[in-house]
Amino acid sequence: MESVDFGASVPGRYWHGLADGRVQCDLCPRECKLHEGQRGLCFVRARQGDRMVLTTYGRSSGFCLDPIEKKPLNHFLPGTSVLSFGTAGCNLTCKFCQNWDISKARADDRLQQHASPEAIAQAAMRSGARSVAFTYNDPVIFLEYAVDVAAACRESGVKTVAVTAGYIGEAARPEFLAAMDAANIDLKAFTENFYRKLCTGSLDAVLDTLCYVKHETNTWLEITTLLIPEENDSSQEVGALSEWVMENLGPDVPLHFTAFHPDWKMQNTPPTPPATLRRAREIARGTGLRYVYTGNIHDEAAQSTYCHACGSRLIGRDWYTITAWGLDADGACASCGAPCPGSFEAGPGRWGARRAAIIIAAA
Repeated sequence: MESVDFGASVPGRYWHGLADGRVQCDLCPRECKLHEGQRGLCFVRARQGDRMVLTTYGRSSGFCLDPIEKKPLNHFLPGTSVLSFGTAGCNLTCKFCQNWDISKARADDRLQQHASPEAIAQAAMRSGARSVAFTYNDPVIFLEYAVDVAAACRESGVKTVAVTAGYIGEAARPEFLAAMDAANIDLKAFTENFYRKLCTGSLDAVLDTLCYVKHETNTWLEITTLLIPEENDSSQEVGALSEWVMENLGPDVPLHFTAFHPDWKMQNTPPTPPATLRRAREIARGTGLRYVYTGNIHDEAAQSTYCHACGSRLIGRDWYTITAWGLDADGACASCGAPCPGSFEAGPGRWGARRAAIIIAAA
């Protein structure tokens, strides 16, 4: 814990006082216990007086229009643009973090843009984005801001997406996930040792979140696992992870295996070979999972969507560009009529692979 001076902040939720005078944050499984003038490991939730506050409300590291497939979400409004933003900090300490300049930043280092929830919703509408994504760092730690942005978006007809590690406490799950139309949850590995050694977290907490999203909400769910050589890429571990998804979440939850590149505190670990991703995909498909994808490599075949009944290509993808569309107006296979799970419109969006930074007025 670190003593700090406080700037503007808003009251935080999910905390309680302890008999020894400290305040315990209940937002995530870390349960940070704070004296006056301390922040939790995430750096953005802090004790101020006898309460918990969020110190980054209304402040962002920047706003950008991305393809929705970059989140990655392959079964949620394909081809459309998503207004993406994050804040600062994180409640995990992943040594392989690929957004470490944001997730490991101190709040004042990166938060240069100010925007109200209403301003973000209006910016999404003006830009033509069909959704807003909370990403780059984990939105769990700025729950109050994310939930308010989601409410403003829903009033404007804009969808919301959480890109998260799913490391959230049981009490906070219902409010946070009820606010989201879709979520991509990062299942970082399938051993407690990996989570403890490389993330200082817990696998079981993430599995609980995955089950909650699938069985207790209407939030569309996809999963991403970054395969890191010699850490979580063995056939045995990939098989165990895939079997767990099949048995606990069912065959229709899309699973993305993505390639690691050296970053943050793992600069000496080599990139993931494409063959590792393709092997993982075949293992996962062998367990009965219907929608398994590869990412961070060029692989049109493994990034396209196919009908589970007749094998027809439903959505062709070349990186983030939609190249083929085989769904009817109801989101079913145009060849055989079998439904494809997800959230689809009558046709694909035409955003393509573009990425565009935008400025949002604070008001």
